[in-house]
Formats: sequence, structure tokens, C-alpha cells
Amino acid sequence: MRIREIRVAGLRGATPPGGWSAELQPDDVVHTLVAVHTDDGLVGVGSVFTSEALVRGAVEVLEPLLLGENALEPERVTEKLHQNTFWLGRGGSLTHAISGIDIALWDILGQATGQPVGRLLGGRYRERVLPYASLLMDEPAPLAEELERLAGQGFRAYKIGWGPFGRGGATTAQDERIVAAARDAIGPDALLAVDAGGSDAHWQGDYKWALRTSQMLAAYDVAWFEEALRPDALEDFVALRRNAPVPISGGEVLTRRQAFTPFLRAGAFDIVQPDVTKVGGLSESRRIGWSAQEHGARLVPHGWNTAVGLAADLQLVSALPDTDLVEYKTGSPYIDELVDGGWRLDADGMLAIPSVPGLGVTLDPEAVARFTGGADLLG
Repeated sequence: MRIREIRVAGLRGATPPGGWSAELQPDDVVHTLVAVHTDDGLVGVGSVFTSEALVRGAVEVLEPLLLGENALEPERVTEKLHQNTFWLGRGGSLTHAISGIDIALWDILGQATGQPVGRLLGGRYRERVLPYASLLMDEPAPLAEELERLAGQGFRAYKIGWGPFGRGGATTAQDERIVAAARDAIGPDALLAVDAGGSDAHWQGDYKWALRTSQMLAAYDVAWFEEALRPDALEDFVALRRNAPVPISGGEVLTRRQAFTPFLRAGAFDIVQPDVTKVGGLSESRRIGWSAQEHGARLVPHGWNTAVGLAADLQLVSALPDTDLVEYKTGSPYIDELVDGGWRLDADGMLAIPSVPGLGVTLDPEAVARFTGGADLLG
């Protein structure tokens, strides 16, 4: 089974706010779908957390290495792409695009073998997983209202991030009011994580701020403190993990397993958070998960993306023994409307991990057309 064609389509028209200092608008394209077509008609889909223009440029570079390749060997093929593009932007947009291609190739392999991708990744440790509702922070009252609404939908775990937290001259007291309101809204037993968003442009939170804030968060039984520092602040992350009273997480902007190795070896994270749609796909994410386990950390995937990215994360978490959570970006049509049937929480607030072949989801053609301007992605 050979790779015949790569198709690309950016999602636009319903892009939700991202919390960035240069805020996203609905027509901004930060998520791009990739479809790998084979010579026998099977089509695999993937998702990339970057703009359509960058993905198209990357695919133009990668196509000569891809076309005619065996579509049933995702790890070998994507490693070929990594190894032959060192000089063209290792770790940047090329790696992001490879992520979507890798996910699509795993989808094809699952379809061809009649197996869910998680089983092909090594085996399924679980059939369902707890999703945490991921939303931007706000002032205490509207944040509490939104959390109560999500609780009414069945969520039992939450992550609040970015927004006014630690920004714009905000005081520690204001940060605490936000966290206190969130904890009060969801109750004492629900999981609550806090994401400072240290990968935002010109982030000002330094080690002293992060340590002081971690001590405040401990009083509210916060499950982890995410991106408290700038992404490259390795030494400060190591010190923060050593001294903070709450678990420390990060890594969502790192790409390829080699970028994670120094952080894991140094003991920078309790929880490492690669994004499957940026890091190199499922092949890289699985290797990072194994490495995290060897270094006393666990993987919880970053998943601020699309329904295809969520489907990939579900297959990934099924195949990692210590990964029992998945991020669910709330309020995004690219999550809620893009696949046939959508997503449903069960009575325990859990998401079933698809057990049908491949990623286990089917794109809704009408939704794809609506969000891509009618692009012919799958036909």
C-alpha cells in the first residue's frame, strides 16, 4: 500500500480565543487537517497545530520523500522525514507537518489491520479515560459560572489557564481570587489544574513568582501547575519542581523527543505535556511517554486542538500505563462538530476510547466543508 497524495486544509471561521497576547480571531488558521491518500483507496487523517500556509510549505518539501512510500510503516516513514530535513528547520514547521502525517499513517495502519491505533502502539491499558475541561481564565464571577455550566455537562476535572492570571499588573491576591472561585465552583473533590501560560509572548513570571504562586495553589489542592516559566527555562524548572509543593508540568511547545530529553534527565517536570499535533505525531509522543516513565515523570498530552487531535490523544493514552487524563478544549466547534456523532461523557464523566479500526473517528463531510471553505480533503 503506497502513499499517493497528501491533502491539506486549514480550519477557519470558528477558531476560539487562545488566550495569547495577540489574540486569535475566528478566521485565523491555527489548526490544519492533513489527509494521506493511498493507492488502494484508504485515507488517513491527521491534525497539525499550525497555520495552513506553513503546512502547505512543509508538505511541498516533504512530498518527494513521501510519495510512493509504504503507507503501513508510520514510524519508519516519519523517521525518514526527520532524518532528511535536519538542514531545513528541524523542530519547526516541518516537524509540525510531520506530526499530522504521522497521525494519518497510524490511522491508515489501523484501518488496514482492523485494529484501533492504541493496540498497534503496544496495547490498550484502558477503555475509557477522564477528560479535563480546558478553558481560559476570566474574572472570578464569569469563570465560576462557566465552570458550573461544565459541571452540569458531566465534567469532573478542569484546567483553567492564561487570561488575567499573572499578567498585566495583576496582583497575587487577584490570582488567588480566581483560583478560589474556581475551586468553590467545582467543589472539593474535582480535579483542578492551573496553567499560567508561560509560552505567551514576553512572559514575565520568573522563578520567584512561580514558587510563591505554587505555594498559594497548594492551598486549593491544585493537581499541577503548568507552564509557570518560559519554555526554555530549564534550570528554573528544575528548581521549581524541587521546591514547589504542587506538581510541575510543561513541554507543550517542545518538538521531537530530543528536545524533551534534557528536561526529563534534569528532573524538570512531574508531568510532561507533548502536543501530538506538533511534537512529531504519535510515534514521537509514545517515545516521550516511555522516557518520562523512566525518569520519574508521566505524560499528560497537551490537547488544545481538533477532534482529530483528540482522537489521536485518546489512542495514545490507551497505550501508556501511567496516562489517565486527556485534555478536552471546551467550546470549540473544531472539537465538538468535526466528527460524526461528536463526543459523549458517560455517567462517570469519562470518555470512551474508540475501539474500531484506526483513530476510530469519521470526519463529518459537512463540517469539514464548513470550516475549510469547501476543501476536498477526503474525496
